[in-house]
Amino acid sequence: MKEQSDPTSAPQPVRERILQAAMDTFMELGYAEASTLKIATRAQVSKRELYAHFGTKQAMLAACIADRVGRMRLPSELAVPDRRDELATLLARLGATVLREVTQAGVVAVFRLAVMEAQRAPEVATTLESARRSVRGVIGQVTEQARSAGLIDKHAPKDMDVRFLALLWDDLLVSLLLRLREAPGTAEINRRAKRAADDFLRLYAQT
Repeated sequence: MKEQSDPTSAPQPVRERILQAAMDTFMELGYAEASTLKIATRAQVSKRELYAHFGTKQAMLAACIADRVGRMRLPSELAVPDRRDELATLLARLGATVLREVTQAGVVAVFRLAVMEAQRAPEVATTLESARRSVRGVIGQVTEQARSAGLIDKHAPKDMDVRFLALLWDDLLVSLLLRLREAPGTAEINRRAKRAADDFLRLYAQT
């Protein structure tokens, strides 16, 4: 029996439909083989309509990446607590958010595309790097305020955000990109984030 569509559900906007079709096609065929005709056919739009929203295939790929990485933004304003145990809790919460958002299948796929297309479409890598800088900026804000509040070593290096993220990720992202393992579940994410926060605070203990 043919399933009836829900008459109350709104149709997907054309731009979103094109982006979804483009991302699916890029992932299935790779950037080089993903023609605009194939994307338009998949999105059920004309090539003229596709080009009205995105002037080039590179623009579509960059928009796909911007759409995915836009979901991994962290809060821009955070109040740093007064005690180190509260700082550890905040860092663990931020770390868990980063892991949860970035290890989603769609975001990992974006990383793979950026690696594959960095030379042919450098704007792809630029878009992804902009999102990564945004994440580092939030972590950096917290660690610098913690330094000013005397919660961590005042002589700690300026790139504490990078060091915290290195403790958080270890080799997880590389393993995901190479398809050597599955994305971590909630328990592992929380455990990894807490360990990174604890290691970070031990590394930069007050002197």
